[in-house]
Amino acid sequence: MKSIVILGAGTAGTIMANRLRRALPSKGWRITVVDRDDDHVYQPGLLFVPFGDYRPEDVVRPRRRFLAPDVQLVLAELEAVEPDAQHVRLVEHDPIAYDVLIIATGCRIAPEQTPGLMQAGWRSSAHEFYTLEGAVALRDSLARFERGRLVVNVVDNPIKCPVAPLEFLFLADAHFRRRGVRDQIELVFATPLDGAFTKPIASAMLGDLLNDKGITVVPDFGLESVDSDQRVLQAYDDRRQGYDLLVSVPLHQGSDVITRSGLGNDAGFVPTDHHTLQCKAHANVFALGDATDLPASKAGAVAHFQSEVLTDNVLRYIAGQPPLPAFDGHANCFIETGHGKAMLIDFNYDTEPLPGRFPLPGIGPFTLLAETRTNHWGKLAFKWAYWNKLLPGEDLPLDHRMLMAGKRGQA
Repeated sequence: MKSIVILGAGTAGTIMANRLRRALPSKGWRITVVDRDDDHVYQPGLLFVPFGDYRPEDVVRPRRRFLAPDVQLVLAELEAVEPDAQHVRLVEHDPIAYDVLIIATGCRIAPEQTPGLMQAGWRSSAHEFYTLEGAVALRDSLARFERGRLVVNVVDNPIKCPVAPLEFLFLADAHFRRRGVRDQIELVFATPLDGAFTKPIASAMLGDLLNDKGITVVPDFGLESVDSDQRVLQAYDDRRQGYDLLVSVPLHQGSDVITRSGLGNDAGFVPTDHHTLQCKAHANVFALGDATDLPASKAGAVAHFQSEVLTDNVLRYIAGQPPLPAFDGHANCFIETGHGKAMLIDFNYDTEPLPGRFPLPGIGPFTLLAETRTNHWGKLAFKWAYWNKLLPGEDLPLDHRMLMAGKRGQA
């Protein structure tokens, strides 16, 4: 029997396991997924935990529940991958051989890489919301915060869901207004980018929205260190930003095991063909989701689009055919803007977010690059779709390619 091993049972790994299980005969192929624990976290939900909209139990479910019954789940720490020998070494578990390896190890925050960030004040005056523990601690601090300077700082890119820091600011603005303390709180966004977002059209619109809500943007802010005693951010160019409450978007890295195994770059991300999703170093190794070095958003919707392309290319590899360069970097995401409204953007490697209607041309129901209540309900509905449609790897009524139908403007 031949073997496919998938490293990671997060969004990308779970989708791929389920899609491949349906596509391959169970008598001829064994599919094994490896992860360190059985806790599947709905990462988009972490954004809502600090504001009390979701409870911790709303965003965590067992990984096993979302894998096809005949997909094997191995809970063990990854020790090393030996691509020449084609097997995976695990801690306190027998090695697992593979014919095809899929890397879906995601990415992790590395706050320890920023001098001073995890010193005095960590989890009290300095926080992150990319882990469940961090989101809960931030919830408690926000509940007590009534006056002062709240700074959201992105240490460096890439990060999971590039719009999440903006969403946090928009939701914080609404949160403090509901509590009647907004005029006593200064909201600041310190970013290494030259604007609010990576894509110029969306950056301009989001920058205007931040300005309208009285949120200050500090661009080109490259964080060097944190003085946690004085509560000051120090940039490489000697600029300083003081804070009373810091919400850090820490440095993101891939798996150090993947790097040690010769499959990742210095940051732990897998050098991956941008269009085929094949690992550049080994023909029988593929990668998707947050684990790759692709210049695409690290988000669940992107992993879903990638999974459609990668399923076909794994099947082509098995059949002795070359992979097709079918992934175009397609990404779309809802952006919570507070007060029951949200925006929606849709873009790819080459095409800017553009106004229009989505997904049906001229009909919608969602509106691109505009704040609407329908977009907000779409954001909330994604949670149900995630657990019930996305993770099972079902086909959604969205093309993995970015389509121009229904959009206005120049690419």
